[in-house]
Amino acid sequence: MLSLQDREWKEFEISAIFEISPGKRLTKSEMKSGSKPFIGATDSNNGITAFVSNSNVSEDENILGVNYNGSVVENFYHPYTCIFSDDVKRFRTKQVEGNKYIYLFLKTVILQQKSKYAYGYKFNEQRMQKQLLLLPVDSTGNPDYDFMEQYIKDREQQIVQDYLNYVNKNLLPPPTLQHR
Repeated sequence: MLSLQDREWKEFEISAIFEISPGKRLTKSEMKSGSKPFIGATDSNNGITAFVSNSNVSEDENILGVNYNGSVVENFYHPYTCIFSDDVKRFRTKQVEGNKYIYLFLKTVILQQKSKYAYGYKFNEQRMQKQLLLLPVDSTGNPDYDFMEQYIKDREQQIVQDYLNYVNKNLLPPPTLQHR
């Protein structure tokens, strides 16, 4: 299992790691019922606040949706096509093509900043761009995306194995009685 302690870490501004794009306002009265997730500034349901048939310039996929209003700093990975509220920024990795594992690692790193932002100290665009994230680095001092991906894959595999061990331990049928 990969260890977070065995790595060198370095601070990076969010703007160095991500291309940041805005969402677009879509009022309730403009929403048309459908099957496309609409991502709002909530802390639950993977950020999905409605299902719509609307399309707009915020339509995206394989991206992190990061709240800067509402449930500030909460963020969710969206592998599927969806559209984003104007209270949610879209974060796309700059140096590599992000995937589920890289984005889930980065999601957790971003969430480490949640306690910093409150009513008097907003997570506005300027602060968002300059916010420092502590990331594992490779031998050249760049973010180690391969490590991030492998770490999450290892964690996922361990969680699945722990679950299977639990199920096998607790749900085995009782031994059959032998008739003599």
